[in-house]
Parts: sequence; C-alpha cells; structure tokens
Amino acid sequence: MTRYQAQLLADGKRLHLHDGPIDLLIEAKGDASAVRAAYGAAELRFATILDELCAELSLLRQATSVRPEGITAQLMWRATLPFARGRFITPMAAVAGSVAEEILAAMTEAAHLARAYVNNGGDIALHLAPGSSFRIGLVDRPDQPSLFGTAEIGEEDGVRGIATSGWRGRSFSLGIADAVTVLAETASHADAAATIIANDVDLPGHAAIARARACDIQPDNDLKEREVTRGVGALSKDEIDRALTRGCRTAQRLVAEGLVIAAALHLQGETRTVGHYRARNRETARIAIYA
Repeated sequence: MTRYQAQLLADGKRLHLHDGPIDLLIEAKGDASAVRAAYGAAELRFATILDELCAELSLLRQATSVRPEGITAQLMWRATLPFARGRFITPMAAVAGSVAEEILAAMTEAAHLARAYVNNGGDIALHLAPGSSFRIGLVDRPDQPSLFGTAEIGEEDGVRGIATSGWRGRSFSLGIADAVTVLAETASHADAAATIIANDVDLPGHAAIARARACDIQPDNDLKEREVTRGVGALSKDEIDRALTRGCRTAQRLVAEGLVIAAALHLQGETRTVGHYRARNRETARIAIYA
C-alpha cells in the first residue's frame, strides 16, 4: 500500500505531494510531455525521500559535523556547514529547502522545462530556463499570510532558492522575527540562512518575549534545551529597530560572504531589506524586493 499521497490539483497544472510532515506544491512549465515526465519523476523520487531522512534522523538532529549518507541528508549537511562556525546549527535547519531542491533536481533530470518550482511550505526551489522569470510574494506572518512585498526574479539573477523563517512559522526559532525571507543560489542554503538570520532578530532578556525550552514542547527536536520563542508582546519603535538591526548585521555578513543574495526582515509592521534590492526599476536592478 502506498503511504504517500499524490494528486494533480483541479487546475490541471499543479501537482500536490504529501507524506507525513512533507507537503509539496509543484508546478512545471514546458511541453505537455515534458511536464508529465517531470511530474512522474517527482513522484518517484518523493516515494522514498522521507524514509531516507528518517533512517538518519538522529544524526541530522545533532550539531552539523559528521557527514550523513543519504543524498538529501547530504544537501542539508552541506547547506549548514558554512553557518556552523562558532554557532549551533543542525542539518535540520535546511530540511525543507533540501527536500524541495532534491525533488526539483529529479524533475529537471527527467525533462527539459521552461521553468518550475517546488514549494515545501514556503521554502521553494526554482528552475528557470534562459529568458524566464518569477514574481514572488513576501509574507509578514506565516500563520496569517499577507503580502508585505514582492520580488522579481529573472534567470540571470542566480536565485534558485527562497526560504522564510520566523517564530510564527512551522519550526522553532530562537529569535523574534515575524518573518525573514532569503533569496539564495539554492533552496537548501536559503533555508539555512533564513534560520540563522531569524534567530538573530532578537532582544535577549526582554520581558515582553515568552520563551520555553524546545524539549519541553517537542521532546525529540534538534534544539533540545535551548529556549525558543513562544510569544512576543508589543515592542516600541526603538526596540523593533534594535532587533532588526541585529538581524541585518548577520544578513549583511552573509551577503558579503556570498551565502545570501538578498533578504527581507519583518517585525511588527517594520521591514528591513539587505542585498541586491535597492533599485525598484527592473531595468536597473536584477533583483528587486519591494517592501
């Protein structure tokens, strides 16, 4: 009996794949035969990916150090290695982006596509043929999505991964950002970078921030006894600015190191953008984040 679920949505264009915690929305553009081949390859690869990750789950929940065996697990490991110097991070910080990246790779190996995306709960792997582009929306709260900006991404920009992290999202966060959206060269790197930047949007010790040990909420998570954010009260404009400034310093360093192309940081109605975003005119800006 097949455990995972796969179905073409009512629009006849998008494929939905679901297995346990993994929920993918996929769309490919190209010849009809190429799209069918890509979707078939996506489903075939998806059928085994969760079992592969579960086989090494205990290792993936440890601080990034020992190289795992599985293909997707290795994507996670490689994506988090650059962030492991001097701070705690596990390969699980890149799990959603890595799964999206691996499924997209199976699709593009099976067929020639004009463009495609694999969206894993907001962490997105992109394929863009020459001359193609995407317009993406940026949300301020993953739990109550509403757009606070958009980004134009062209094939020439080099962006192939988008990820969002924050304390309101699916995973635990050490920081207080409502949302940090990162554009990077791969989905796995975007996922890891968004986690790191969102962790650094913070006001340590602030009385309005409720925290709890991760292990008290979810005993088998990778953060263990580290305190994660559970609630953020109203902050003053100065406090919001200080928290965002902390995160922006991290984002700017990652841009300088070539690990991030651009990032948008959002906290209680305020937004900061970092990277190649300044010009709003598509003729003068390869990547434009509108906020």
